[in-house]
Amino acid sequence: MSSSSLLRGTFILTLGTYISRILGMIYVFPFVALVGDQGTALYAYGYGQYTIFLSLSTIGVPMAVSKFISKYNALGDYETSRKMFKTGMLLMVGMGIVSFILLYSLAPVLAPLQLGDDQLGNSVEDVTNVIRMVSFALLIVPIMSVIRGFFQGNQTMEPTAVSQVIEQLVRIIFLLVSVYFILKVGNGELSTAIGYATFAAFVGALGGLAVLGWYFLKRRQSLNVLLANSKPNVKISSKEMIKELLTYAGPFVFVGLAIPLYQYVDQYTLNRTLVENGKREIAETIFSIIQFKAPKLVMIPVSLATAFGLTLVPAITKAFTDHNGKQLRVQIDQSFQVVYFLTLPAVVGLATLSYKFYAMFYNIEELSLGGSLLRWYAPVAILFAFFTVTAAILQGIQKQKLAVISLFFGLLLKLVFNIPFITWFGGIGSILATALGYLGSVVYSVFMIKRHANYSYRIFIKRAILMSIFALIMMVGIFLIGGLLQQFIDYREGRWEATIVSIIATVFGAAIYLYLSYRSNLAGKLLGKRFSFLKRKSLAGEKSN
Repeated sequence: MSSSSLLRGTFILTLGTYISRILGMIYVFPFVALVGDQGTALYAYGYGQYTIFLSLSTIGVPMAVSKFISKYNALGDYETSRKMFKTGMLLMVGMGIVSFILLYSLAPVLAPLQLGDDQLGNSVEDVTNVIRMVSFALLIVPIMSVIRGFFQGNQTMEPTAVSQVIEQLVRIIFLLVSVYFILKVGNGELSTAIGYATFAAFVGALGGLAVLGWYFLKRRQSLNVLLANSKPNVKISSKEMIKELLTYAGPFVFVGLAIPLYQYVDQYTLNRTLVENGKREIAETIFSIIQFKAPKLVMIPVSLATAFGLTLVPAITKAFTDHNGKQLRVQIDQSFQVVYFLTLPAVVGLATLSYKFYAMFYNIEELSLGGSLLRWYAPVAILFAFFTVTAAILQGIQKQKLAVISLFFGLLLKLVFNIPFITWFGGIGSILATALGYLGSVVYSVFMIKRHANYSYRIFIKRAILMSIFALIMMVGIFLIGGLLQQFIDYREGRWEATIVSIIATVFGAAIYLYLSYRSNLAGKLLGKRFSFLKRKSLAGEKSN
């Protein structure tokens, strides 16, 4: 896969992911306004269990199918690729049913473990009900995921991107409408409303699955042409095929579990530790911010890295299979630079404007606590972005075990330091433990990539310094424009004031960063010849004047 093809596929997938993330951010404002801190905490209790069981139910098969198909397509063996897709589908149907039964049955056991204290706002019965409602999504999402893996293995990113957007859109509409009617029209219970809010994952998955089915029917003829022209297959038996698939899948399930596992640690320690340290009255508020509110904003810049993680695996696998070391190193270098180029300014802007963004989306009454936690949480986005990308690279160069070691090393740091840090620093301690865990994983992965891919970080470090300087200048600009706007508009007076200040400051900061990147031709070097052409055209226009 050429460098331009990598960027094109990444752009399509990134666009879909970003739209999905933005939709996921926008709905938070009316949702939080409807259900409050107790409701968002209850939502997080249920959804946290769901994400863990979803990762276990898929056991990394969707991404493994993508890698498997990419590998055998490169060999021209489309027949083996199609057989693997069918095998993956059957496996996901079975795993989805099993995981649904397990989560539904274990809900009464998992609920009290999360609360940590039966005197908090939500009851064990409430949490049990929410976990059971969200468990239905496990029947559909694994099937949808493996179809996405099939398309990505065929270097087709559009079905995944469009289905992500439709899935999110259907989920959000069902969530908001059901919660509004239960609470405002029917005067129903909060626990019932949150139950339907989590059930929206099942409804959204049906929408995404319908889109993927439409794409499959639309492209069935072209896929069948490839199958008809398949080279003689490698005579791999079903047993060998499953063994190879599981070899690929193992690392993916662990790496895919990164965020859920880190959140899982907090789900069983955060409330309990805060209560033990005399913070019972704000325990669920802190839990709601760290587990639901802050990640909704922080994960937006991370979505770029997620898109790269999805796109890199088949691309790097092909370069590695073809023994094209030069192309492999070019793709690694380009991936690191583009991820840092796009993630850094988003993180700096989010941290600088944390209080304003929090006032814009959430409760003004808890601005001091929420803004502070969001500011500390924002830098974690860079660490997770590089964790995702480095893990994808390690898997692409057949170093799956190293990706698993990286995850466990970081998770061990989180486990060891989480309770002491929460005891010493409160909610910020949980964020610090998360950052320390991801940092440990990234440092380990960086050294492993250097060793096994013969990759030099010299160019990346040089350009990363330049990007950091641009981001620093952007941050100063945001501070200045923020101080100026504060003379006329006080963001603490209400949501609309905070929205106006946030948008103006964000646009101003982005303009600074993009202008500096454009004038230095950094954007052209990273994002392709189109930007270089625009710069040359601009310079020619200046000379003619």
